[in-house]
Amino acid sequence: MSTNPNIDAKRQRVLTTAHDHWKALLFQGIAMLILGVLAITLPNIFTLEIELLVGWLLIVAGVLRTAVIFKKRHMPGFWWSLSNGVLVVILGVLLVARPLQGEITLTVLMAMLFVLEGIVAIVLAFEYRRYFTHWGWTMVGGLINLALVYLIWTGWPNSASWVIGLYVGINLFFFGLPMIMLALAARNSAAAHA
Repeated sequence: MSTNPNIDAKRQRVLTTAHDHWKALLFQGIAMLILGVLAITLPNIFTLEIELLVGWLLIVAGVLRTAVIFKKRHMPGFWWSLSNGVLVVILGVLLVARPLQGEITLTVLMAMLFVLEGIVAIVLAFEYRRYFTHWGWTMVGGLINLALVYLIWTGWPNSASWVIGLYVGINLFFFGLPMIMLALAARNSAAAHA
């Protein structure tokens, strides 16, 4: 335990805040765990659904952006902004109209997201180490994300039709599990240090 009063006060604030919200963390962790199991058991369906969802989100975002920009014709860069909005709509339409090609593109994007999430989880684990005894679960989640990226590239491109659904499921599962452990640790640790 630290003898620095500032560090001890900060640690107590973190523990108290985590304790105050442990139920929300637990609920979110359980929801992610359930969604993860569903995606793992039905990877082809989740891959297609994720790809179509992204396509529709781009269409809606592009239409809204174009509508807002179109009302501001007097602004500098109007044509560039309008072109960008239209391109977002076109990209969304292509993802919806050609799901197989979209799955390949999203697999690459998903790999980049897993790298980022893995690195962030590992950094957070080192931060959590000061406050919680179960910080290792967050570290494991980050390392699993990085391992998933490795597996994506070794099976490329044959696995693009199912890899997103499976890996999103695994990612959700191993993001939900540490969140559950963190929530339980926060519930117990704030009570012990109060």
